[in-house]
Amino acid sequence: MRGYLVATSKREVTAQLAEQQIKVTHIQRRQRLRMQQRIAAHDIMVFARQMATMIRAHIPLLQALHATLESQKKPAMATLIHQLAESVAAGDEFARALGRHPRHFDTLFLNLVEAGEQSGRLADMLERIAHHQEKMATLKQRIKKALWYPLTVLFVGLSVTLLLLIKVVPEFESMFQGLDAELPWLTQFTVMLSTQAQLYWPLLLVAIALAAFAIKLGLRSPRVAYALDAWILRLPCVGGLAQKAAVARFASTLATTAAAGIPLTEGLRTARGATRNRVYVRAMTHVEEDIASGQPLYTAMRLTNRFPVMAIQMIHIGEASGALEALLGRVADYYDKEVDTHVDTLTSLMEPLVIVVLGILVGAVVLAMYLPIFHMGMAL
Repeated sequence: MRGYLVATSKREVTAQLAEQQIKVTHIQRRQRLRMQQRIAAHDIMVFARQMATMIRAHIPLLQALHATLESQKKPAMATLIHQLAESVAAGDEFARALGRHPRHFDTLFLNLVEAGEQSGRLADMLERIAHHQEKMATLKQRIKKALWYPLTVLFVGLSVTLLLLIKVVPEFESMFQGLDAELPWLTQFTVMLSTQAQLYWPLLLVAIALAAFAIKLGLRSPRVAYALDAWILRLPCVGGLAQKAAVARFASTLATTAAAGIPLTEGLRTARGATRNRVYVRAMTHVEEDIASGQPLYTAMRLTNRFPVMAIQMIHIGEASGALEALLGRVADYYDKEVDTHVDTLTSLMEPLVIVVLGILVGAVVLAMYLPIFHMGMAL
């Protein structure tokens, strides 16, 4: 017999085949796995949806895990599901088996699965997890669309300008040296920049790399990371987008935990990490403390001075009417749409602005090189 088996080691392959009474004669490694680098949030979302579908069809949990394992084409994900199946087969509850892999299953995932197992609504909770993760992934993609496009275009424009200064301008400079006339100030300035770029471009690249490394290292410091998130919230256009995205994540996560019957304090702890902004993480910590001292949720949120008035008023109505889950869902939907509108507006404003900046950068270099030629033509 010949076959392909997903496992973390040759010993594990031998053990699995021995259970099937197959004697191993030769094992060849086909692919070395790096689980932590290859499993994406989309894979976890698809896994949750597949499990929800099979459990809703009254398939036992362990059999559902094996069926999901057989349908996997990504080796790292298959290995993760295999480890989950082993834990469940050894007697662990599903939530406890998931908790052994905190890099892939967050607190919200674990809390909802645990609530689903206790209430007998595991399929509903898994479906809710998949829907929530899909919603968060869409929100993240919108924010990336608003920020990465202009940054990428500006990076390309600056790179082209630097290339012109290093490779093209020196050719014109050698031609200008034969002219017995004073060069225009723009040409002189461009030639000076070209000289500096030719001399120091390796140092510039090293400085950029060191700056990027320093920023990455600095983000490990809670104080520096908090200061960066606070600065982002104060930016003219991006700050409003960051605030609306944080409120949308908070409301959506808290609505999901409330629908699962998870206590408010535990839901707030889960929503705190979902905001993805350290300023709001600290604000949520104060909200938890105020609620523990007896304050209503809307009052605790108002005391932080971080949440929009409309969100606070809707949560106030939800607490007063006993429909907090529904009102939180409406807050999440409202700010999701606000993020969409903000992204569309920001993109429509940034695209012409980026084009103008690129035109000025490249056009200034080209104009500086041709100004002396125009002057020569006019003199003739």
